[in-house]
Amino acid sequence: MKPPPFLYGTAWKEEATEGLVTAALRAGFRGIDTANQRKHYFEEGVGRGIAAAGVPRDQLWIQTKFTFRGGQDHRLPYDERAPIEQQVAQSFARSLEHLGTDRIDSLVLHGPSRHDGLGPDDHAAWRAMEALTADGKVGALGVSNVTARQVDAIVRFAAVKPRFVQNRCYADRGWDLEVRTACADHGLVYQGFSLLTANRHLLAVPPISDLAERHGKTPAQIVFRFAQQLGMLPLTGTRDPAHMAQDLAVADFTLGDDELALIARS
Repeated sequence: MKPPPFLYGTAWKEEATEGLVTAALRAGFRGIDTANQRKHYFEEGVGRGIAAAGVPRDQLWIQTKFTFRGGQDHRLPYDERAPIEQQVAQSFARSLEHLGTDRIDSLVLHGPSRHDGLGPDDHAAWRAMEALTADGKVGALGVSNVTARQVDAIVRFAAVKPRFVQNRCYADRGWDLEVRTACADHGLVYQGFSLLTANRHLLAVPPISDLAERHGKTPAQIVFRFAQQLGMLPLTGTRDPAHMAQDLAVADFTLGDDELALIARS
């Protein structure tokens, strides 16, 4: 199953997670991004929100993540003394329970174990994730919080290539140009998160403010449409039902090449 053109992100919502996921699905979102990392996500709440919304599973695209010990708090979804391969399997089994499903559309390595390059734990985790695709329990693999060099490294190493790369997208880094270029080189889909929160200083000033007025859209809609037209798969984590509807409505207008170039330079 292909992902929809917009994903609803569930990080940092704690006790509000269930209700917000239900609201997002009822608003029309069909892609959900989460992680089995209790430090920043409440995956069990995501599952309850999905169940409450009543959307058939075959109409949903669900993505979750395996997170190494360094990115977790004390609420671990696996035995930290176990080999990495077992940690992946244990985390994944818990994700299926949390989300009330027997399959995951995309399983993401939630950041490599080191800042530069890949280490043995990354290789072990990826091999374990590949095994889950062989069992038919996972549709596609991805990696997040990576550099362009790490994208190149994992593509060279992987027997099952990643399909997705998910990064925080900063305008002052060319909207993550280096990583997006690596994705384009390898035919991967770039998922951009924090498109608004990482770039708040740009939303109320030209060119985004001018383009919003020209098109009769909000600055957020301009950013999300820009992202889509660049080939990104954007995430939004809004808690506002009105913003949920606005975000889903961005496909009804098109930015011109000159407008895209203005935003790209911002």
